Amino acid sequence: MSEEKVLLEVKNLKKYFNVSGGILKAVDDVSFKIKKGETLGLVGESGCGKSTTGRTVIGLYEATGGQIIFDGANVQKLTQDQRKKFTRRLQMIFQDPYASLNPRMTVGDIIGEGIDIHDLYTGKERMERIYSLLEMVGLNREHANRFPHEFSGGQRQRIGIARAMAIEPDFIIADEPISALDVSIQAQIVNLLMNLQQDKGLTYLFIAHDLSMVRHISDRVAVMYLGVIVEMTTSSELYTNPLHPYTQALLSAVPLPDPKIEKKRERIILEGDVPSPINPPSGCRFRTRCKYAMDICKEKTPPLKEVGSGHFVACHLFDK
Repeated sequence: MSEEKVLLEVKNLKKYFNVSGGILKAVDDVSFKIKKGETLGLVGESGCGKSTTGRTVIGLYEATGGQIIFDGANVQKLTQDQRKKFTRRLQMIFQDPYASLNPRMTVGDIIGEGIDIHDLYTGKERMERIYSLLEMVGLNREHANRFPHEFSGGQRQRIGIARAMAIEPDFIIADEPISALDVSIQAQIVNLLMNLQQDKGLTYLFIAHDLSMVRHISDRVAVMYLGVIVEMTTSSELYTNPLHPYTQALLSAVPLPDPKIEKKRERIILEGDVPSPINPPSGCRFRTRCKYAMDICKEKTPPLKEVGSGHFVACHLFDK
């Protein structure tokens, strides 16, 4: 990390759920930092814990262990008044634009809810703020009086972005904001998020499983597998020099635009299913699907360590 200001620091974060089969370790000892104005992409297969990480950071889930430090303050120790100020600075864009909007509320009231909670604007100023937010995300002020069911998926996600922006946050957690949208709409939403970041100086935690989109928007990328981060580096470094066998397999599945290169490229097929987070493998959690697995992989959990400038990987292949 450079000397630029760190806005969010997550230290040894754990989130466990009590389920009928035992304890589900959705997030297990995850640590990362995000600098002000940067985008950290968080990627991995479904069920790896990336969305749970985002929801725990923002407070929708209570952390089982670890620390969440936002702008120097421990989020878990905030008073009620301090937490209200924290929620104004950190907002979330949800994955499903159909389920995340109240069908009984007009778009104007959905966007204005945060404005009302934080007493930011009233009367005519409130409506003008709502109109400006709608126009900022590519909609019209006439849309304020309509209901969510009258909009397409892409338009609903724009409404969700306007709602998140309504109280002028510093940090946004985007939880797979494009996965439920048509491919033709996904790029529009990503470009909107990038433009807002540039105009407003926003910081993003961008959660996704679409690695091509993550490369487009992210400054750095963290790869999760079964509740832990296995690799983290800059976006350009990850895509040109992936080190962890899991990362290599994920990237081999991303199609390339050049058909000649794509035809010659070898796809890495992972054998077996993802183990249960209720009873994860001992040592390295990826060892049951890794062709490089050694005896030490079963005995010892590899720490996430720096093997190059800003390039972190959790793999015994890089033990020295």
